[in-house]
Amino acid sequence: MFEKFTDRARRIIVLSQDEARTLNHDSIGTEHLLLGLIREDEGVGAQVLKNLGLTLEDVRRQVEESRSRGESAPSGYLPFTSSANEVLQAANQESVQRGLDHIGTEHLLLGLIRDRASVAVQVLVKLGADPDQVGRTMDELLQQYLAR
Repeated sequence: MFEKFTDRARRIIVLSQDEARTLNHDSIGTEHLLLGLIREDEGVGAQVLKNLGLTLEDVRRQVEESRSRGESAPSGYLPFTSSANEVLQAANQESVQRGLDHIGTEHLLLGLIRDRASVAVQVLVKLGADPDQVGRTMDELLQQYLAR
């Protein structure tokens, strides 16, 4: 599936791993994908999060409050949690439903908000972002891009 990822979407995966390591977490969860999305800074997913008034610093602080830091830095490969794997599958489904052959940052964000019980969605809600509004903002932004 990663072969379908755009360069920006691949970068989000790398940034997510970096965020997990920074927090001394031994796996990549939905919260790390959220951090990777907003940290990537240029993709549609990041633009939606910024349009909702979210910042990397606020998201990172809320992730730390929700999950706290691990005790020691992990080494080697960091696996995805089952929830993060579900996000990646949902991102692929979002792409396929739109008739596309690639997975972009927008699909990752849409996949991320599907599981309302995930750490990432809980972080969004605590920061005042309604998951339904995230989806609507995404659709509006995509329509603007398509109209150009």
